[in-house]
Amino acid sequence: MLRAFYWRLNLGFKKIKSKKLRKKLGDNIKAIITNSENGLFAVDPEDLEVGQKLRSGGFGIEELERLKKFTDKESKVLIVGTHIGSLAIPLSKHCKEITAIEANPKTFELLEINLQLNNIENITPHNIFANDSSEKVEFLLNTVNSGGSKRKPKKSNFLYDYDNPEVIELESHQLDNYLSEHNYDLILLDIEGSEYFAMKGMEKILSNCKTLVVEFLPHHLKNVADIDVDTFISVLPGHFTNFHLPDNNQKHNITELKTVLQKMYDSNIGEDGIIFTSN
Repeated sequence: MLRAFYWRLNLGFKKIKSKKLRKKLGDNIKAIITNSENGLFAVDPEDLEVGQKLRSGGFGIEELERLKKFTDKESKVLIVGTHIGSLAIPLSKHCKEITAIEANPKTFELLEINLQLNNIENITPHNIFANDSSEKVEFLLNTVNSGGSKRKPKKSNFLYDYDNPEVIELESHQLDNYLSEHNYDLILLDIEGSEYFAMKGMEKILSNCKTLVVEFLPHHLKNVADIDVDTFISVLPGHFTNFHLPDNNQKHNITELKTVLQKMYDSNIGEDGIIFTSN
């Protein structure tokens, strides 16, 4: 109970801090240009997660080093949930090409600006919502953590709506149908609880990839997607033999997947990116 109180209090302080900065800068300032370890980036001044970390020097540097190990100059990469490009842009220097999917239209504008700021020519951006069907979905535009923007959760939670996000409607697509390219060496999925739906709509693409990195957060499965571990596992491709949990410093044989993920689910332990490989 006390932990939940402090958790809510911290989110409340972040919201206040974000609004104070916006008020100080004025409504005409749409982005701040910052030079970071990731590159030159235009960031939303209200964003106190990825944006603030970039303004402070860098974001996801350890994750970038991990991803680089699975790429070379001939690699084709698909990133679903590219945000403003903080991972895609530096990673593009270590592969042949990147297909970048980003659903949030406001974030997508910054992504396009950042591609120009860094003179990136091998990233193809798409402003679409990856799903298991072609339909309209309700989508939350979070501000304090724009990277936390997501499909409207099946179950409401203060963690998702503490900053009173605008709700918009987006057209969604199955990536198997939308993308002409179905062969990627590395696929990264980080879309705040919609990973299951996206994977269900990209079965052909997943069956050809060499490495898959996918976020696994129990509260997203429970509240956003409203699915269990078995359902999540059901859409994973069958050709992987191992999986790695970098946040928890664990490596396992794929035969242990159900047991490990169920234990994490029951204990509410998340992983920013489970790495699935076949070697």
